Amino acid sequence: MGHGISLFRRPLAFLNSLPAYGDVVEIRLGPQRAWLACHPELVHRVLMDARTFDKGGPQYDRLRPLMGNSLVTSAHAEHRRQRRLLQPAFHPSRIADYTQIMAEEAAAVCRTWRPGERVDVSAAMLALTTRVTSRVLFSDSLDAATVAEMRDCLAALVRGLFIRTVVPVAPLFRIPTPANRRYRRAFDRLHAITDSVVEQRRRSSPRDDLLGTLLSAEEDHGPASSVTAQEIHDQLITLLLTGVESTAMCLGSLFGLLPGHPEAERRLHCEIDAVLTGGRLPGGEDLPRLVYTRCVVAETLRTYPPGWLFTRITTRDTELGGVRIPKGTTVLYSPYLLHHDPASFPEPDRFLPDRWLPGPGSGSGSAARHGAMLPFAAGSRKCIGDTFALAEATLAVAAIAARWRLRPLPGRAEQPRPAATLGPRELTMVPEPRPHAPATEPPTHGTTARDPGPAHSAPAP
Repeated sequence: MGHGISLFRRPLAFLNSLPAYGDVVEIRLGPQRAWLACHPELVHRVLMDARTFDKGGPQYDRLRPLMGNSLVTSAHAEHRRQRRLLQPAFHPSRIADYTQIMAEEAAAVCRTWRPGERVDVSAAMLALTTRVTSRVLFSDSLDAATVAEMRDCLAALVRGLFIRTVVPVAPLFRIPTPANRRYRRAFDRLHAITDSVVEQRRRSSPRDDLLGTLLSAEEDHGPASSVTAQEIHDQLITLLLTGVESTAMCLGSLFGLLPGHPEAERRLHCEIDAVLTGGRLPGGEDLPRLVYTRCVVAETLRTYPPGWLFTRITTRDTELGGVRIPKGTTVLYSPYLLHHDPASFPEPDRFLPDRWLPGPGSGSGSAARHGAMLPFAAGSRKCIGDTFALAEATLAVAAIAARWRLRPLPGRAEQPRPAATLGPRELTMVPEPRPHAPATEPPTHGTTARDPGPAHSAPAP
């Protein structure tokens, strides 16, 4: 099993132990030899050279049966065409159109909460992001029961993908264990739901959503299109997986962190009360004013990045950090490891949203220089939905925190757990209603929070 068992049982501690062995460290994943880049400048080089360090390795070997040949899993030669197909749906002007959906669903998910009653925050955040993503992809094509079923399928798949990545021994996952059966049922059901939605849409009127964009491209038989029914299916599955789980994990981590950091929570509430006067829902026009809220989101992404471990495969013999790496070798990088490097982030184990406020002393200068903040990757394979995700998380936090303060259960602390994503999976909290009082101490550090994305990333094609 090599280091796969250590990576499965105590993944974060194992990763944090590796820089002591050098900037590039050899590990074993099952029978496979792999190299993990520990220094941010080396990781940045991997991400900026997508021709040499292509999508591949155990992670993508497990994702391809699920996602097919899609934006996330496709090789470098195919990626540009796919990115151009989907990019218009994530243009800033379109994201502005989605902000009402984001705020509406955030308000809806906490509307049934009652003071003093326990709330499964992990499930609530997953329900929120599933609803937002399904409305962006499919408009209102899914009823509440189907959305809930889709949410459960996505959660089961994400849990199963992690062990399949760190212990890439295929025969283990053909054994009919309860976990393997759950994974297979979720796999089959998610694909069936997606196929059903596409088939229904083909028989109905066109709609201005992402599925409508894909179906229009399928009808355009020009050489720049070449969109097949299978590609439509694969892209939808991919956008569901990537759009739902990661943002839900970020929100769960954020609400789990706030009670332990009362000053950050106080300043967050102060800003939200100042911006959302009269108890109204947040909108896209409020995003530039939610400065500290965005800083809290950014610091959560630094502390617990949902995408915490990734693999690449070398397409030619190359060198990385003085190590000769043959063609076909798996190379790994970990945003979690980089985000907890004290050389880039002083006091990395402290939750400090002020790192992301503009101006001297914010603490993010070295991270920006080295490209150490990588919640959405970098280069041509940077997450296509990074701006969407930041807007969704910021608006969700504002809409929920304007009405509720979430408190942990006495004597119980749910720590984020790594699977295919990193975040709390059974976070139960108690909501307390918040009075809508005017703010007395709005942030005075500027008007725009520092973008937590990587520095010097290449323009997305």
